[in-house]
Amino acid sequence: MTKKPTNNRLAVKMLIAMIAGIAAGLIFMAIRETLGADSAVWTTLNNLLFQDITAKGAEQAIGLFYIGGQLFVRSLQLVIVPMVFTSIVLAIGTIRDASMLGRVSLKTFGYFLMTTVSALLIGGVIGLICYNAGAFNTVIEGVSASTGSTGSNPLNVILNIIPSNITATFSVNSGVLSLVFLAIVVGLALNKLGYDANCTVNRFCKEVSEIIVVFLNFVVDKFGPVAIFMLLSRTFATYGITYLKPAFAYVILTVVLLLAFLFIFYPVVLAISTRMNPFVFVKKIFKVIVFGFSTSSSAATLPLNVETTTKELGVDKQIASFVLPLGMTVNMDGTAIMQVVATLFLAGVGGYEVGVGSLLLIMILALIASVGTPAAPGAGAVVLFTILSGVGFTGEAAMMGYTLILAINRPIEMLVTSLNCVGDSVASVAIAKSEGKLDETIYNA
Repeated sequence: MTKKPTNNRLAVKMLIAMIAGIAAGLIFMAIRETLGADSAVWTTLNNLLFQDITAKGAEQAIGLFYIGGQLFVRSLQLVIVPMVFTSIVLAIGTIRDASMLGRVSLKTFGYFLMTTVSALLIGGVIGLICYNAGAFNTVIEGVSASTGSTGSNPLNVILNIIPSNITATFSVNSGVLSLVFLAIVVGLALNKLGYDANCTVNRFCKEVSEIIVVFLNFVVDKFGPVAIFMLLSRTFATYGITYLKPAFAYVILTVVLLLAFLFIFYPVVLAISTRMNPFVFVKKIFKVIVFGFSTSSSAATLPLNVETTTKELGVDKQIASFVLPLGMTVNMDGTAIMQVVATLFLAGVGGYEVGVGSLLLIMILALIASVGTPAAPGAGAVVLFTILSGVGFTGEAAMMGYTLILAINRPIEMLVTSLNCVGDSVASVAIAKSEGKLDETIYNA
């Protein structure tokens, strides 16, 4: 009971930081729009606070907010690989009941498939209605070129599950799917060998996990609210209104669908599957929503999501340690919604015909692509090119629209991240409840 006031104070601080960051960002945006992005005053202000100091031509910039935000995000990214690996190994390796392990795995993948297909159906049907109504028939002029991604077969995600080099998998954050595979293999091998919790591998993973928890608690508690303020201020300050107008329908529709899925669909699913009060869940998970929105990275949000789901929602640690890292990798409901709506928007921009058959193909490609989307900022819009190439929407007008999405999609991806993280937590609560591993006293406290 000593932890709850601390968690509540942190949630309040994060909420205040989010509101203050958005407000400051909007003020700076207004200054930019009023003075002009090329004015001397804005250039000086931008170089002092917001400039990406790694960009070409920014050798003399200071970028205080950029540096502060990046230091915080990198501190979280630092522990992604060891945290995901150790948590899954411990979750699987210490479950002695093979039937329970099989049930939890089937329930997890079944739940993820159900919610992702639901997201695709909702996004696809409503997006197609807007497409047929002409909402996406937009003329885009003067969009500058932007770097995207090379198109590839979406089925490559299957090949990338099994790595060809173990050390390479542990050396980058982008190979989380391969990392999850390795962790599952090691955990299952420990289970098969019958090693107990005191074996060398389990003790090593447990000690590494404890070190990570201490480090993350310090970083999040001491620097989280300040970093959230910096990240949000910079995002909105550097996000001009110029590129938003041509894609207003896409932005509004996507935001509305994401919010509806976050605050209506998930609570309803939780209430039906667990018979628990969904308002309690929303209240406790809100700081995860804020954190995910601020960092725009599911991977960076994972530590806070694990702590909230286990310590405040009462989910058994074995369940959460398996479901949450796996969900961060393959459960991308928000990404699926964004990608299917974006593809329909680009079909309207490019003048392509979209019927039921085309929509089904888009949804299948979006399902596969969302599973292979890295849990990192901006990844969803880049992977979108894979879907466009798969359905053949690669004409000049569509590509101009694609560069527009790359330019404006950051705020949408921030909300997408919140949705993805909350979906993982809902899955954890539902599966824990079905397995009798949910402490309802903690949940309702």
